[in-house]
Amino acid sequence: MAKGKKDIHEDDTALILVLMLVCFGLVMVFSTSSYKADQLFGNKAYWFIRQSIWAVMGTLVMLSISRFDYRKIGRMKGLLTVIYIGMSLLLVLTLLIGSVTKGSKRWLSLGPVSFQPSELSKVVMILFLASYLSRHEKQAKKVKGNLVALLLSIFIIGPVGIENASTSIILLAIAGIMVFVSSPWYKRFFAMIFLGAAAVTIIIGSRAYRLERLVIWMDPENHPKGLQTMQGLYAIGSGGLFGKGLGQSMQKMGFLPEPQNDMIFSIICEELGLFGALFVLLLFGLLLFCFIRIAMQCPDLFGTFLVTGVTAHLGIQIFVNISVVTNTIPNTGIPLPFISYGGSSLFFLLSEIGFVLSVARHSRTGNLF
Repeated sequence: MAKGKKDIHEDDTALILVLMLVCFGLVMVFSTSSYKADQLFGNKAYWFIRQSIWAVMGTLVMLSISRFDYRKIGRMKGLLTVIYIGMSLLLVLTLLIGSVTKGSKRWLSLGPVSFQPSELSKVVMILFLASYLSRHEKQAKKVKGNLVALLLSIFIIGPVGIENASTSIILLAIAGIMVFVSSPWYKRFFAMIFLGAAAVTIIIGSRAYRLERLVIWMDPENHPKGLQTMQGLYAIGSGGLFGKGLGQSMQKMGFLPEPQNDMIFSIICEELGLFGALFVLLLFGLLLFCFIRIAMQCPDLFGTFLVTGVTAHLGIQIFVNISVVTNTIPNTGIPLPFISYGGSSLFFLLSEIGFVLSVARHSRTGNLF
């Protein structure tokens, strides 16, 4: 490297990729929501403006967190424990007084602002488990230590699972991956998968409408509630290689319910085609690759577990969303990170990314390429 030439570090690369995904997401939110927003509110940019506000706030918080030394957080054992307990109580409070949306209590309103505490719970659980696993390194390598870590995560996963099965499954997967990284014994990992599958079965079987989703998934074409799945598949199939052009989707014209939300990837396929979809997946892949390098080269355990948790969250959510859109798995209602409409989801995800950037910036692990 020539003298005076600035190295490109992982945090720079990750920041660029995140900003690209956020900007692309805003473009797609406007494209997918403009028709319906014009009909309902007389303003094509209604949802775009709301999402933009959350994006700006989330980006500012992300940049602020990235400049804070993450190692100081890892040493705040007592504070993290209090926050974790408080988060669990907030989730219980949501079950009691939360706003009902589509038959589920998932939202809390603070004046004019509403948010999903379950989105914040992902950040809190990742921070808490990263601190716990790094402080109990020797115990975490034993079966008892693994079980204790997983049992501690139940205080977050349990309340979330009552009203939000999909998010609770993602939280369970994040906890499982973090515990596996702390003690990568494959036989033990398979045992965790078995226990996780049992927990997922209990979560799904606890509500009739969750079992109904399995029926819809197996035969969406002949099920009365399979419309969203079928219209999403029509959108994907009609895009071809290069798509119909940005803003030219037909499925968003009332055929696909709420196309700006969880099914936005199908509109990406319709408007931008296979190449557009692959470009989005490439950006996600590069970002995950960057995060994995940061985690592997981090000099301390807390940073490693912290980045591992965020990487697991991001990777699992991408996989689940695209699998749902393509009807590979039953519908779960999980947004596509950075791209789907959803203010609190975007805001808290950007907050998580801030911690990853902090780890990379304060570790300065080297060049990505």
